Amino acid sequence: MLFNKIILVVSSLLMVQHLYAQSFFSIDQHLKSLNGSIQVSIKKFKGTELIEEHIATQQQPNLPAGWQIQLKAIPVKGQPGMLDITAGFKLLSGISNETAVNVDFNFSAWSSENYVLVPAIVYNGNRYRSIGNGYNPDYPADMYYNPGVPLTISNNPRLLMEKGKASVIELQTGNTATPALCFYSPGQQKSFMVLTDQQSVFGNHGLTISENEAKNHCRFSITAPAMRKKAAGFGDFHASGDKAPNWKAGDEVKLVFRVMVKSSKSIPDLLTAFMQHRKILTGQNQPRNWLPMSHLTNLYKTINSNNFREFPVGNYYLPENSKDFQLGWVSGMINTYPMLALKDDTERNRVAQELDFVVSKLQGSSGYFYGGITAEGKIRPEKMNPAFPEVQAMVRKNADALFWLLKHFMLFRAQGYEKEIRPEWELAAKKLAAAFTRTWKEAGEFGQYIVPETGKIAVYNSTAGALVPGAMAMAADYFMRPEWLQVAKESANYYYERDVVKQGLTGGDCGDISMDANSESAFGFLESLMALYHFTGDKSWLKKAEVQAALCATWTISYDPVFPPGSQIGRLGSRMAGAIWASIQNKHAAPGICTASGDYLFKLFRATGKEIYADLISDIQHAQAEAVNIPPDHLTTHNSPGSSMERIQPSDAEGRSSIGNYINTRNSWTETNGALMAIELPGIYVQPDKKLVKVFDHVEVRIIENGKNARSLIVKNPTLFNARVSLFIENSKDAVRPLSYTSFLNWPKIDVPPGKEIELRIDSMNPSGKYVISSDSKILP
Repeated sequence: MLFNKIILVVSSLLMVQHLYAQSFFSIDQHLKSLNGSIQVSIKKFKGTELIEEHIATQQQPNLPAGWQIQLKAIPVKGQPGMLDITAGFKLLSGISNETAVNVDFNFSAWSSENYVLVPAIVYNGNRYRSIGNGYNPDYPADMYYNPGVPLTISNNPRLLMEKGKASVIELQTGNTATPALCFYSPGQQKSFMVLTDQQSVFGNHGLTISENEAKNHCRFSITAPAMRKKAAGFGDFHASGDKAPNWKAGDEVKLVFRVMVKSSKSIPDLLTAFMQHRKILTGQNQPRNWLPMSHLTNLYKTINSNNFREFPVGNYYLPENSKDFQLGWVSGMINTYPMLALKDDTERNRVAQELDFVVSKLQGSSGYFYGGITAEGKIRPEKMNPAFPEVQAMVRKNADALFWLLKHFMLFRAQGYEKEIRPEWELAAKKLAAAFTRTWKEAGEFGQYIVPETGKIAVYNSTAGALVPGAMAMAADYFMRPEWLQVAKESANYYYERDVVKQGLTGGDCGDISMDANSESAFGFLESLMALYHFTGDKSWLKKAEVQAALCATWTISYDPVFPPGSQIGRLGSRMAGAIWASIQNKHAAPGICTASGDYLFKLFRATGKEIYADLISDIQHAQAEAVNIPPDHLTTHNSPGSSMERIQPSDAEGRSSIGNYINTRNSWTETNGALMAIELPGIYVQPDKKLVKVFDHVEVRIIENGKNARSLIVKNPTLFNARVSLFIENSKDAVRPLSYTSFLNWPKIDVPPGKEIELRIDSMNPSGKYVISSDSKILP
């Protein structure tokens, strides 16, 4: 009997060993077309210094005595090129102090031309010129008035440009919007992506990319837990404080991955594949419905209305937490739009006063606007260098100025107040559009910083003008100037080819970063692409917009991260899928798009029928609400009810104590984008003929049949507040028509009391196919 048991144990061990070896073989075969292979290892540390490593490969699959590894690889059914991998590590006997476990994907025949992506922190390997050692470094003199200036970033994790130097990027999963390591090889016409989860019992995983001196070999590593020497800050680095755990007999960790290897012709192929699969391992998130958008809008109105001030220089709604005025970007002449949408006489008059102030005090001789002015009337310069005294302004702010001026004009018209549009406002918009046209024709780009007095580009390069094509398309239509539409088309194609297709990034349109890749330019450029589709009807812009939406998704948290239970976010139980990372320098996520509703994602969903875009903007909207301060039980800012702030921190870029904790202040732009989402996104969107329902507001909806051509919606309000929900109903055939910028004015609204359900009967009015809500809608018991 004992002999038989021994034989059984030995046979089982041999079988496990055989399966283990087979898994190595099958994974290596999966990676073969990329000259790739897998290895696993046990690493021992002293602090963050590696002192001992034991590696297992297909050729040498054994680990030290006392350790057991179970490596499994299963092809994903119906997904060619996809492989699910599980690596289980267990200490069977003894102890192992300061030990981490590791899985490496090695690639020989590597090239420094490969595009490397880690969502929200590494784009094109961050293989660019780097300056400074801290937040928002000053630009050196050689960057001014230099058309050949290279794309220049802050001191971020990066693969080095210099020949003969090895590189290492050390991250942890909290640094990423999606825990993933990706690359596209133009030489091999292949893409690679490995997705993993956030953490094990030992904490967040480490994500490391190591490139050798010859730049012909690269290793992508996932470690449990993260074991970085340095942690990345806001343009600098600090000691990570990472510590490997002490293992005792019986301790185990399981690492899970989904690995993609597929043929690809371009960086856009990798981006679109990423968007398709980014949630496939962590699973669909579960957003909370707790804050109706109507309640948020009412709170916003109170905050912003109370922030209207009259100064000697002019009258305006206060931007941020300062009495000085800043144009565009995060505040001025954007926070006016929700106030105008209220159709309130007092607020409309105040909006007009701010527009008067902006066009009279901030426009330079060239037609470009200065970026800001103090309450006392002194122009605020931007990104200056002592060698060049001409006052500069952000191209981004000027793009915002043109875009939002025109949106205000459209809204005045749609509300029936066209006569209140001042001729001087329209003249200012014309002069700005003409300035952009002149710059484009002279320089073939818009640059990053300009001189409003002369119109000269002070700093070239970047995607700071991401919103310019959209604003120019809008101006061309409003003022009936077809030559401006041509500028819009040419510049959009330029940015798309130079930045998206060739570099896989957009960046440089924030005033507190260098030319770093960032989310704001990504979303801003998507706005432009959808504007071009709107005004031309050319579906080629939709194709580009789908790629750009995928780039936007790389910045957007795809799952609900686990935060420390004692942190503010942890205590509130907030679900932060949909929060948007700022930039590769500013390593934090934020509640919403800076500064927009993101309704262009909804428009892209309507135009393509692809629900993935509606789901993306729904995630963003719900994450924005999580940051809103609602006393007494949902405190985030130490400020007024409805206030919010810009920093959601899943990483240790600001130190471990900052993870999951808000900075207790307010940012008007996050409040504004919440109000914009409440206004420009429908609360409920329905295509009755397809039985399709998409919900953006914080209600629950189901559709039921009431007989032939009759349907009802059951709308439940699970929150503590009354919900006034906008409803957009249309036939699927109507969805192919571009949505106007003021369509929200025509959406009916329904009131749903807290904790109640309402039944809404939807009737079809033939032969037009238009839908109406029956007047006998009722509150259900």
